[in-house]
Amino acid sequence: MSTTLAKPGTVERKWYIIDAAGKPLGRTAATAAVLLRGKNKVTFTPNVDCGDHVIIINCDQAVLTGSKLDKKYYYHHSGWIGGMKAVQYRTLMAEKSDKAMMLAVKGMLPGNTLGAAALKRLRVYKGAEHNNAAQKPEAYTL
Repeated sequence: MSTTLAKPGTVERKWYIIDAAGKPLGRTAATAAVLLRGKNKVTFTPNVDCGDHVIIINCDQAVLTGSKLDKKYYYHHSGWIGGMKAVQYRTLMAEKSDKAMMLAVKGMLPGNTLGAAALKRLRVYKGAEHNNAAQKPEAYTL
């Protein structure tokens, strides 16, 4: 019995669409990260980018459980002294819910070139409309 390792040229990529309406933000992001990384495939190889394309729709209808809307913050720094910015997730989900989903998925991917390549295959949309219908994405249920 031998183990088959995937080669970069032989990877077949599929398109999946995930509907985030009414689903927890983190659970949706974790599912997308698994698909982007390719960990759901039998031919998963850790050092080869073998993930699929993922489209996430209805990000504005994703939910945060508990009191995370009020207690969770998104922090970023400008690089200057006193340049720390904090945005409450209630505001972030109301104004830029697609960015909140993108940040959640990015945090679940590795911080190397494989993670960067996987993040390029992610498309996030606030509403139900997307412009990737020509790729014939399959619906992926959580």
